[in-house]
Amino acid sequence: METVKRGYMPKDTIEFGPKSEAKLNAAAQELVFLMDRGYDTKSASTFVGNHHLLSERQRLALARMISPHAALRERERKRLRKGPQALVLDGFNTIITLEVALSGSLLLEGMDGTIRDLAGLRGSYRIVDKTVRAIELLLGRMEALGVKEALFYLDQQVSNSGRLRALLLDKAEGCSVQVQVELHPSVDGVLSRLENVVTTDAIILDKCGSWYNLNRELIEETVPEAWVFRLESLKIWNETAAMEGP
Repeated sequence: METVKRGYMPKDTIEFGPKSEAKLNAAAQELVFLMDRGYDTKSASTFVGNHHLLSERQRLALARMISPHAALRERERKRLRKGPQALVLDGFNTIITLEVALSGSLLLEGMDGTIRDLAGLRGSYRIVDKTVRAIELLLGRMEALGVKEALFYLDQQVSNSGRLRALLLDKAEGCSVQVQVELHPSVDGVLSRLENVVTTDAIILDKCGSWYNLNRELIEETVPEAWVFRLESLKIWNETAAMEGP
């Protein structure tokens, strides 16, 4: 199997490097300001991105990192502090982020504490050299947490979802976690109605009953060399908002 750097883009080292931080920090503060006042992400990102002459990837990154504070407070309220005995996982969302981490490609720290990627599915997926390791790390972490049951949901319409299902079930043999994998045409819709969800999808986080930030602790503990891009202005803004309250 060929070596693949999932989510890698050559320009990332420049667009998210030290020389771009000041511009991105300023843009992030303006985007938070607008979103807190009811502007939708797309229009606010376009306005701020044009003002600061941001690339499409920089705009997408900020949109992935930033959320209005009303949403952040609600997500924090629903966040599980301890791993439950049963988890429901957004399969592609979780595994792809781990593949990106193992590839040394760009990851983003969101204001809600999640770690997201910019890889994207776009309807297609293929198993790469990092996939098996990502699954092994995921299963190992769930075993360590004492998780008894794990239900993975995979988007049925995405190519190779069946192959990934077979791989997940194969690697789960002999594991103390009872793993099930379901292919479904509307994963977001299903997860939005459930508890104990593992995802970084903002829409699902806003709608689900409760969620567990599994990927962040897994990446920090097992892939400490992962490239996680953070913005100081968002940290300061979060701390200020927390002191001010709702």
